Amino acid sequence: MKRCTSCKEGFLKPGLIDELFRGYTCSSCEGSWILVEDFLAWKNKNPDFHFPDEQESLSHREVEETKQAILCPVSGAIMQKIRIMAGSEQRIDYSTVVGGIWLDKGEWELLKAEGLAGSLNSLVTHEWQKRIRESKAQENFSEMYRVKFGDELYDKVKEIRKWLYSGEQKSDILAYLNAEDPYSAER
Repeated sequence: MKRCTSCKEGFLKPGLIDELFRGYTCSSCEGSWILVEDFLAWKNKNPDFHFPDEQESLSHREVEETKQAILCPVSGAIMQKIRIMAGSEQRIDYSTVVGGIWLDKGEWELLKAEGLAGSLNSLVTHEWQKRIRESKAQENFSEMYRVKFGDELYDKVKEIRKWLYSGEQKSDILAYLNAEDPYSAER
């Protein structure tokens, strides 16, 4: 049995995650080590399985997250922290070397509650992470403009922008608005 690289106290015991697919659970911190290939093998054998919608409030769940970098229990390499979705700061640890995911205690339940458990393998893809980064950038820009313009003016500017970009004369209107003197033949 391997020692847990997250808490460094317990040992990783083989078993099944939710009695569904192979994984390893720490005897001390209750974190889980899952190889993406094991999850995919189970998923391919059970294509019609859907995780039930869990209505329990997440505030009642105990979700822990290691803030420090942890080592892959197989390779010993530093694992990468990746976001699970744009609206959350919650991150899971991923070993790019062996394709393994470390879930801290409560993170599997969080993934199920957010409807992401069936997409566990997708969370680690470049495309998924790119969408999260793009969404986060949009949130940041939106907040920057909201602070700069104020709520009322920002909402009005967004409304004007939407109207402007839905019209056929967008270029002409923008040229008119950008001209210092739109009625002059000189620049």
